Amino acid sequence: MLDSDNRSEQDSGGKPEGKRARNRRRRLKQLRDAALPLFVESGIERVTIDDIVQGAGVAKGSFYRYYNDKEDLVDALFAPISEQLIAALDRGREALARAQTWPETMGAFRQVAFELAPIVIQKRQIVLLYLQENRAPAVGARRPVRRLAKAVTERALGMTHAARTHGDFHDIDPAVSTLAVIGAVERLAFDFLSDEGLVEDPAAAASALVLLILDGLRRR
Repeated sequence: MLDSDNRSEQDSGGKPEGKRARNRRRRLKQLRDAALPLFVESGIERVTIDDIVQGAGVAKGSFYRYYNDKEDLVDALFAPISEQLIAALDRGREALARAQTWPETMGAFRQVAFELAPIVIQKRQIVLLYLQENRAPAVGARRPVRRLAKAVTERALGMTHAARTHGDFHDIDPAVSTLAVIGAVERLAFDFLSDEGLVEDPAAAASALVLLILDGLRRR
């Protein structure tokens, strides 16, 4: 991306942000805000830059002043939740590595669920877009989505390995159980964010899912 989307009101020297910087930041947001609902409705690959600038009410040349291409814009859209998701999963792996008892293991998984639930609620459209696109071919502007999906899978697998060090789980291939959990979590999130509406409370649903999965994996 040509410029960072996450600017503060002051530059690194502590000076107030100037008018040009404020206008630039506003235009970056304007383009992102126009693109996101289009992506959700039609899919990333079907939406054109012409569609985006028309929705934003700006000239096409303005797009290329702020983003290299559509992939660059998608990368900017996903950057905030990418950081939050990866940080939550990394903290979960660290907590599982420290866990010494089964209640501590359960607590570590529940903490991750509670950290992820607000992301789903607060970033509804971008999470829905992720769920719609993360299994599509990693081509063109979808590449940032697939990179995030790969990072999530790697960290979730790390959590599984950390949990298994205590010897409380059945001898199941960690990749199998990890992918099963990811699939279940994503299905719950999609239900909550889409029009299906079976899940009303994502935090309660996430906690119930943790209990259901871990109870099934635990060695008696």
